[in-house]
Amino acid sequence: MYMSRLNLLEETRFEKLPVKVFANQLEASKMVARRIADLIIAKQSKGEKAVLGLATGVTPINVYKELIRLHREEDLSFHNVITFNLDEYYPMKADAEQSYVTFMNENLFNHIDIDRANVHIPDGTLSREAMEAFCLTYEQKITACNGLDIQLLGIGRTGHIGFNEPGSAPNSGTRLVTLADLTRRDASRDFGGKEKVPTKAITMGIGTIFKAKEIILMAWNEKKAAIVKKAVEGEISADVPATYLQLSDNVEFILDAGAASELTRFNTPWLVKDCIWKEAMIKKAVIWLAQTLNKPILKLTEEDYNNHGMAQLATEQGPVYNINIHIFNKIQHTITGWPGGKPNADDSQRPERAEPAVKRSIVFSPHPDDDVISMGGTFIRLADQGHDVHVAYQTSGNTAVWDDDALRYVEFAIDFSRSEGKDTTELENQYQQMRSFFETKLPNQADTVQIRTIKGLIRKGEAIAGARFAGLPDSNIHFQSLPFYDRQKTQKNVSFEDDIEQTMQLLQAIKPQQVFAAGDFADPHGTHKVCFDIIQQALTRLKETEDWVADCWLWLYRGAWHEFAIHEIEMAVPLSPQEVERKRLAIFKHQSQKDLPVFPGDDAREFWVRAEHRTSETAKAYDGLGLANYEAIEAFKRWEF
Repeated sequence: MYMSRLNLLEETRFEKLPVKVFANQLEASKMVARRIADLIIAKQSKGEKAVLGLATGVTPINVYKELIRLHREEDLSFHNVITFNLDEYYPMKADAEQSYVTFMNENLFNHIDIDRANVHIPDGTLSREAMEAFCLTYEQKITACNGLDIQLLGIGRTGHIGFNEPGSAPNSGTRLVTLADLTRRDASRDFGGKEKVPTKAITMGIGTIFKAKEIILMAWNEKKAAIVKKAVEGEISADVPATYLQLSDNVEFILDAGAASELTRFNTPWLVKDCIWKEAMIKKAVIWLAQTLNKPILKLTEEDYNNHGMAQLATEQGPVYNINIHIFNKIQHTITGWPGGKPNADDSQRPERAEPAVKRSIVFSPHPDDDVISMGGTFIRLADQGHDVHVAYQTSGNTAVWDDDALRYVEFAIDFSRSEGKDTTELENQYQQMRSFFETKLPNQADTVQIRTIKGLIRKGEAIAGARFAGLPDSNIHFQSLPFYDRQKTQKNVSFEDDIEQTMQLLQAIKPQQVFAAGDFADPHGTHKVCFDIIQQALTRLKETEDWVADCWLWLYRGAWHEFAIHEIEMAVPLSPQEVERKRLAIFKHQSQKDLPVFPGDDAREFWVRAEHRTSETAKAYDGLGLANYEAIEAFKRWEF
């Protein structure tokens, strides 16, 4: 037991506060809910109130679901519970879809027996003149309850807790704050665009949070991994407000595997413990060492290994030059100019099979431009090399079209019809209805069916132009318009069964040897992950009954939001300067997404700029490791299903 504890302390020596890691967020959420329930029950047995500080957003939803289940199935009562919410947008009407009053009612309060007089949420309807007094009263109410027993937190990508943005003071109290640009960009999907996100919010202060008897910060998935590492292992800084939690004796971070993935003990474990040196870890470690020292792989020395936590590897599997050569060759073998396989070639050291010489390939594109943005060079290369290439646009992408563009296209239709001498009365009526709708449209309000159709057709036309430019015949261009995409705009709980069945039918019709799917799960809107899960489920089901699936390889691409790490890449397709230009022209066919897209995420650059930068950076990384110097490289990782 002593040695086990000693080993754990050594593994976590870079971590400056307690961290507990779970396999997945559901398991973690149930544990947090159980801790809250145990507190409530213990307080009830003493005739006392349980005082909870609650958070909003995606992070705590499964905690609230489990608390509701405990209430319904195990008779957990909330009659003795008092709650204080962390924050609220300002200004914000309580009944607005985006308000945290609405969120808490829908996700917790409407489903439990809490006394509504015991519920406290910052008031987003107050006048500015009344704000200071309200914030002071909010603090006094918490103090009157003898403080918070448990405070739940999430963490924003700026490192904010509550809405305590970078620059917040560690002793700050409840107050009105200005939201960071990244915070507003992250919220843009909920409001229908960043410009509609409030610029201010009311938040409990860091000092208020610190007074809680227990602080539980939760974070899920790889999107939060970088900021979690800063909060847990970084120096205390006002630039990352969550680092102030290192000063608390009552805090614990609850993470899933994805959110913990950049902590030293998981990302570079050789720095804190002896490792079992399997092939994947050796590749990752050697690449890490070369990049850390800014040296080509073949120039790494035994001293480099010994000075950077890799002495065990050098001792067990050295000499190090042999390790270097082995990893160099492994990376070199990922490079291919034949993404569909090189016919009549020895494919034992190539990422793709030589046979069949002409493959049936299908590129699944979650949005109508992901294909050319993320793998446009490879897409064009496959078509140029004579493969039977298909593309399937999984969603209409109608959400990401500006209202002005929709009006402009209808205006064109009216003018064109007039030029043909046709009656435009109906079109003009529809146009006026659209203008009236847009004038009163609320943040994140779903468009009418008619408007969604027009916006979808705009993106469909652009996708056809891009696919044709890549070399595809119209018969190989497929528009799935998967139902979940529009359904999610009006429904909370969405079934994906018909999406899966539709995808199965398309796959069965083509029987591809290659499937390319978006593996860019950092997409802040979640569409990529949903689309991938649909493809994976479709292939998994087909595998049970269809022989052709055994010869089908699934390749993941990225690029719109971030790129694969070098050690993850299994196929690297180099692009010449001319091919980079062709890819750019294919992206330009998507005119509604140029200049400023509706949902740019946390990267303000145009999609073609960020795509070229990422493929260029991948090429530079290969060059830095001592491999050939290419203009750009598109990267892929094979996924087993």
